[in-house]
Amino acid sequence: MQANDIPWRQPITVQLQNGAARHFSGAYDALDFLENEWPLRKGRHYLNALTQCRAALCRAAPAEVAREAFIASCIEAALVCHPQIGRAPANANGAPAEAA
Repeated sequence: MQANDIPWRQPITVQLQNGAARHFSGAYDALDFLENEWPLRKGRHYLNALTQCRAALCRAAPAEVAREAFIASCIEAALVCHPQIGRAPANANGAPAEAA
């Protein structure tokens, strides 16, 4: 996770078309993937995910809105995504956050 990332409460795993799994924990990871590795660079949900991830990184939109937009873009591109259940969200240093 990048130092300037805005982490999501619950990371997601995306099953790529080649069968590999990629893990996303915040808006920075998702935006980087959308801009550089996305298989279908068109579509309403793709464009919205770009917008929402950029807005989250500028703190102009909630991180969870960016997460939902990224999930919608995955569905639009026929990529399967799953929440990472049981994994604590990362703190600002990238380490798992402690339970309160």
